[in-house]
Amino acid sequence: MKPFSSLTNKPVLVVGLAKSGMAAALALHKLGAIVTVNDGKPREESKEVESLEEKGITVVSGGHPLHLLDETSLIIKNPGIPYSNLLISEAVQRDIPVWTEVELAYHLSEAEIVAITGSNGKTTTTTLVHAMLMDSEKTPLIAGNIGTVATGVALEATADDIIVLELSSFQLMGIDQFKPKVAVWLNLFDAHLDYHGTKELYIEAKAKVYQNMTESDYLVYSADDAIVSSYVQNASTTLVPFSTTSTQPTGAYVKDGAIYFKEEMICALNEIVLPGAHNLENMLAAVAAAKLAGAKTTQIQNVLTTFTGVKHRLQYVGNVQGRKVYNDSKATNVLATQAALTSFSKPVVLLAGGLDRGNDFDDLAPSLSHVKTMIVFGETKDKLASLATRLGIDVVQAVDVRDAVREAFIHSAKEDVILLSPACASWDQYATFEERGDAFLAAVSQVKELQG
Repeated sequence: MKPFSSLTNKPVLVVGLAKSGMAAALALHKLGAIVTVNDGKPREESKEVESLEEKGITVVSGGHPLHLLDETSLIIKNPGIPYSNLLISEAVQRDIPVWTEVELAYHLSEAEIVAITGSNGKTTTTTLVHAMLMDSEKTPLIAGNIGTVATGVALEATADDIIVLELSSFQLMGIDQFKPKVAVWLNLFDAHLDYHGTKELYIEAKAKVYQNMTESDYLVYSADDAIVSSYVQNASTTLVPFSTTSTQPTGAYVKDGAIYFKEEMICALNEIVLPGAHNLENMLAAVAAAKLAGAKTTQIQNVLTTFTGVKHRLQYVGNVQGRKVYNDSKATNVLATQAALTSFSKPVVLLAGGLDRGNDFDDLAPSLSHVKTMIVFGETKDKLASLATRLGIDVVQAVDVRDAVREAFIHSAKEDVILLSPACASWDQYATFEERGDAFLAAVSQVKELQG
C-alpha cells in the first residue's frame, strides 16, 4: 500500500454498504480517516453493521439524511447509487468530492493498473489479460467489477504486481486522478441510459478511463467502433488500435488467418477454442493490453488455445447427449444475445426470457436464422414466443430455466447447439444472472448424470 496521509483525521462518508462500501470503509479506517457509513437499508438487513461499529466506525442505516453532509469532506459512493440520489446530488451542489472506491484504490495501489471498460466483453477481456500475464515479470491481480473489490486488492498489492481492473461506467463516473498504465475501451452500445440519462453522458463516463493518461501510457481501443474511434482521438496518450477487419501496424489485428500484434504473429485462428466474432474482438484487445503490460508471447498463445470462456459468458459446458451446450446467462440484453447467436452455424435451441423492461425483441430477429426452437420462460416469454412464431420458429413455453433445460433436450437432436442466452435481466425469477446460470448448469448436470 502506498502512503496516503491526506485522509488521516478527515471526515469521510461512505454511502452504500455493498462489497465496495465495506472494503472502502475498512481501508479508510486503516488510513486513520474519521469514517461514517450510510446505507439505505434498515439496520437489521445489513449484517456488516456490527463488525464496523466494533472498529469504531459510525453506521447510519435506513435512509440518507442530509445532515451527514455537514461534517463530510469526501464521499465514497457505491457505484450503483445514482447521482440523482438526494444525498449525492446535494453533495455535488455543495462541491463535496464524490468518488467511487476505484479512485481510492488508485491512491493506495503500489501496482500499475490495466483498466478495461466497454459496453460488452469486459469480464472476458479482463480474465484473458489476467491469464496472459501469468508467468510475466509482474504478478497479475484481478479486481473491479468482475467481483473482487479493487480497494481490497490495492491494499495488498506491491510494485511487483500489476492489477487487471474491470471498470463499469458507474465506477468511472466517480474518478478524479485515477490513471492506469494501460486502458482498454472495447466498444460502445446503448446501455444504462436509465442511469446516465443520455447516450452522450454514458459515452463521457466511459471516456473518463483515459482522462488522466499521458504519452507514456497506452490506450487500447476498437478501430472498428466508429464512436470509440472518434472519441479517443482527443486522448493525450499513446493510441493502440485493434481490428478484426483491417491491418493495424501499431496494434492488434487479423491477417492471413492469424492474430498479429504489430509485426509479430501471435496465434493462428484455427487454434483458438473460444467461439464468436465478438470474442475475437475481446482476444485482440487482450493481446494488445497484455503485450503492452509485459506478457510473454508463449503464455498468450497458451491462453488463446485453451481458454473456453468465463462462467456464464458464452461458457462451453460440454457435449451432452451429442448436443453442444453453452451457458450465456450474462446476456441480459438483446445485443449480447445477438453476439452469442452469431457464434454458431449449426441449428440452435435457444433458451431465452426474463425480466420485462417494456422493450420488444424485434432487433433480435435477424440473428435467429439458425434457431430451430426457442424455449421461453419468465415475464417476457409471451413477447419472445410471438416473435418466434412470426419467424416460423418452433416455440416451447417453460416455467423456469431448469424446466427449459429439460424441454431443450426433448426438442433438440444430436449436433444441435443448446444455448442459454436470455436477452433479459434475471430479476423476475433469479436474484442475479449468476444464480440463473447456476440453475442452468445444475439442470444440465442432471441430464449428464442420467446419460451415465
